[in-house]
Amino acid sequence: METTPYILKEFKAFTTHTKIADVKLLFSETTYSHFPIVENGHLLGLISEIDIRSIFEDEKELGNYQYLFQLFCTEENNNLLEILKIFAANETNLIPVINDKKEYLGYCDLIDILHVYNNTPFLKNEGTVLGIKKNVSEYSFSEICQIVESNNGNVLGLFISETDPTSVKITIKFFAQDVNEIIQSFRRYNYEVLSKHKEDFYLEDLKERSTYLQKYLNI
Repeated sequence: METTPYILKEFKAFTTHTKIADVKLLFSETTYSHFPIVENGHLLGLISEIDIRSIFEDEKELGNYQYLFQLFCTEENNNLLEILKIFAANETNLIPVINDKKEYLGYCDLIDILHVYNNTPFLKNEGTVLGIKKNVSEYSFSEICQIVESNNGNVLGLFISETDPTSVKITIKFFAQDVNEIIQSFRRYNYEVLSKHKEDFYLEDLKERSTYLQKYLNI
């Protein structure tokens, strides 16, 4: 998924000649944390709402405060996953978009990008979310998919949720009629199942055996 369909131009970018009062007005009328400054069609940087609120000379122009400008952006052909990283790294909800000539095209809104992911099958479709863990040198995405699909399940998505030097934790979402069989298959392939599921008969069996043993020891 590329950036181009999600480029917005609803609000005109600031210039170095924009008055501080006008900058404050835009921030008061929107929820943006940053907004771009453009000169001669090229991106100079962004000003944050926090920084602009610290300026009291409302009649001065933005150009007097270039030391406050921040610089981050994305290119129009960048993918949405990379854009999410830029949002997070800069703690922003707006990212300017430029082309290969470094010309300003518009901006992306974090809400729009999150909405795209919210409508993906991984998040939108019903299914079982399973957390599994295995040695970092032994896991395989193809093996994980094969385990689900060999038990008549459909993989909706999976991702690495955590790693350390020795192991990797993976979150997988799938749809299947027999969830228990898939869970037991992962155990047979030496995956540790981290999440708890009512369909997990193995855990229920362990609980029953533990209860029986406890009663026996109390006799």
